[in-house]
Amino acid sequence: MRIALKFAYDGRKFYGYARQPNLRTVEDELIKALIKYGFIEDTKDSFLRSASRTDKKVSAFGNVIAFNTIASKKSILQKLSDEFEDIVVFGANDVKSDFNPRHAKYRHYCYYLNLEDLDVNKIISASSAFTGEQNFTNFSRLESFKDPVRIIDNIVFSKVDRYLLIDFYAPTFLWNQIRRIISALEKVGNGKLEKQDIVEALCNPDKNVDYGLAPAEPLILKDIFYDFDFNYNKKLLIILEDLKKRILNKIII
Repeated sequence: MRIALKFAYDGRKFYGYARQPNLRTVEDELIKALIKYGFIEDTKDSFLRSASRTDKKVSAFGNVIAFNTIASKKSILQKLSDEFEDIVVFGANDVKSDFNPRHAKYRHYCYYLNLEDLDVNKIISASSAFTGEQNFTNFSRLESFKDPVRIIDNIVFSKVDRYLLIDFYAPTFLWNQIRRIISALEKVGNGKLEKQDIVEALCNPDKNVDYGLAPAEPLILKDIFYDFDFNYNKKLLIILEDLKKRILNKIII
């Protein structure tokens, strides 16, 4: 049987999501707990896979892992409910034997950008350059085996106190893609760049352009969507809301 889990975490408390030697990461904490309770023996035999590997200080309200196990969804959620301080596992579902959580319908990230001395209208106008199919070589930390062409379905803006909340929707994202987009948009907002500069950087991926990398902490993986729904534990959803408040209280100062 294969199980998918949905979980949240405070990225400030970990050295990123993916396992790294001698460092506390989200993935490592989850794996240790699954082995501790006998839900898996190791990551290889259980075919454990993660949906998104967020950077250090990036939090998540809805990341996903999947693994093979003989345990039930109920027992897994019960055992993991009190296991962590900075991770909340709040949803589960049975999935197909070949299910890989990386293959999602779309991902939803958001970024809280401080509005001080920024022209919001210019930012919103410039953001249209990033939607649709684009080559993001100049707006990502591109790994050699990755295709730089990605599709961003939508970018949505709203105001939260003195912050501009920017929501990104896409099937996949490249390493550092959103943070580099944000850095470019911020430079448009403060007059250091024009929209045309972004368009040219997208249209000329062979010409190296670096508009910087925005801070990680204001970035949140809000959710990942598939062609099925998760079953949620109501008590754990209350704990999830408390975790969200703790995270947002540190971002929105």
